[in-house]
Amino acid sequence: MRASARATHLVIRRQVLQVRFQPKRFFPTVAAVLLLTASIFPAQDSFAQQGNATKPAPVPLANFVDVAQNSGITMMNVFGGRETKKYILETTGTGVAIFDYDNDGWPDIFLVNGTTLEGLPADNSPTNHLYRNNHDGTFTDVTKVAGLADAAGWGQGVCVGDYDNNGWEDLFVTYYGKNRLYHNEGGVFHEVGEKSGTAGTGKAWGSGCSFLDYDRDGQLDLIVANYVDFDLSKTPAPGERASCVWKGVPVMCGPRGLPGAKNILYHNVGGGKFVDVTAKAHIDQTSGHYSLGVATFDFDNDGWPDIYIACDSTASMLFRNNHDGTFTDVAVSAGAAYNEDGREQAGMGVSVADFNGDGRLDIFKTNFSDDTSTLYRNNGNGTFDDVTFAAGLGLHTQYLGWGTSFLDFDNDGWPDLLVVNGHVYPEVDKQHLGSTYPEPRILYHNNGNGTFYDISAEAGSGIAAMHAGRGLAVGDLWNDGRMSAVISNMNDHPSLLVNQLRSANHWIAIRTVGTKSNRDGIGARITLKSGARTMVDEVRSGASYASNNDARVHFGLGSASKVDWLEVRWPSGLTERFEDVAVDKIQTLKEGTGKTGNLETGKSADKAK
Repeated sequence: MRASARATHLVIRRQVLQVRFQPKRFFPTVAAVLLLTASIFPAQDSFAQQGNATKPAPVPLANFVDVAQNSGITMMNVFGGRETKKYILETTGTGVAIFDYDNDGWPDIFLVNGTTLEGLPADNSPTNHLYRNNHDGTFTDVTKVAGLADAAGWGQGVCVGDYDNNGWEDLFVTYYGKNRLYHNEGGVFHEVGEKSGTAGTGKAWGSGCSFLDYDRDGQLDLIVANYVDFDLSKTPAPGERASCVWKGVPVMCGPRGLPGAKNILYHNVGGGKFVDVTAKAHIDQTSGHYSLGVATFDFDNDGWPDIYIACDSTASMLFRNNHDGTFTDVAVSAGAAYNEDGREQAGMGVSVADFNGDGRLDIFKTNFSDDTSTLYRNNGNGTFDDVTFAAGLGLHTQYLGWGTSFLDFDNDGWPDLLVVNGHVYPEVDKQHLGSTYPEPRILYHNNGNGTFYDISAEAGSGIAAMHAGRGLAVGDLWNDGRMSAVISNMNDHPSLLVNQLRSANHWIAIRTVGTKSNRDGIGARITLKSGARTMVDEVRSGASYASNNDARVHFGLGSASKVDWLEVRWPSGLTERFEDVAVDKIQTLKEGTGKTGNLETGKSADKAK
């Protein structure tokens, strides 16, 4: 953007922000912003040329269709009241995990469920659901046979990791109440939360979580984000306080005015046991944050995993790993706590990727309505810049974002961006406040030059559909290189979005198997060289909003028909390079072997462990 155009752009932003934060809380419509933009910018400096979010796609790039019902994913989400939400507990919704629970090489789907304030009969109590992938586009509900049918209560988030390195993926599920750790024993789960020391006190309200090996000892540890210490008997009624009124309408209270809960870091000491090291690790050195989404990644590329936590109505946190078992929250000094105006936001979900191809992992965070989501570009020196507007992501302030994920849906080599939306106040549908309770999803296509544009209107009925969405997980459900999305919808059936357009571009996915490192290879950094492009990503557990993506690292390659080399920096410290790697396959990289292997399924996959 030319200097004159950028200066004018900043004037527009200042004018919009000045209007947005007047005491009367009047917010400009998207149409007003567009009209102001059009009246000031000359045609040759239009946002369309700069990759603005409303640039039209010349041809459809995606056609996402919701196939959940036809695929057998039919559970009903239950989470508080439908027409009204009297308490904040009823609003946050639940997460999703995509993972291979039975080691057949095909990703399965786990959906967290909730309950109601009134409760339900034991024989009709909602539970979490596990769906086994049938390899043919359909799924079978195996909740009971897998030992997960007892999970009633206010379920919230989920993360996946093989915490005992036995070759089977385990599940951690957060709750309002005691959290639950499900140990996978050959495809059947046993709940070991209390036994393992990870159930918590039951006082905190768990949200996002992530397995990580923060001390690089080869055993997965666990970070749990907690939202509030919630006591229903002490919570104000709608309209009782200033924090219980939104745009003049009495609504449920919070989180402001409610006590924030401290986050918990559990250290894996082996033998199926964890120890709370929150204070020892300095994770507790916060000041009343309301924590929701979690992402673990090595933001400063020093070989040690760091922790980012999106916080509601308070500054978000970035815990830098000090290499000695402790962390320091550097979010403020790093520029990732607030937006570029120095204002705290209501953070919900978070995703990490190298969106601009500079070899550094960046952060995208969803926020409350009447605000933008935030894209933080990693500068490579321990700091981030808020580039939301420069990247074309500064519109859509009417939506309330939750789950989000980078994903290269067209395999062109540039991570695109999916955002799930849905309001927290059902009252907005009756009050005509410029928002709706169900909201559409947003799909941004990456232009490959540091900018995105919104292709939602041309991306299929699954993107345009209106839901009160919450959790989102993405993955290659049919091992064919096409990324799909699973969404948890409040008091509704889930969505399974499958792209019906198949790109001719090439791709590769990487499954890591640690030997000295944790068996999942969580925390491994993968660098890929293909032609003129070099790409970077990491293996991680937990992300988005209260959800867990397919752990296999997916790279779109565009027209490149081969990968020149892959380099893996394992959590153990070992760095391995793999040459001339075949594409359009899921490759398994086993630590210490120096060799690649194609996807193995069934008994052969189990033997490979």
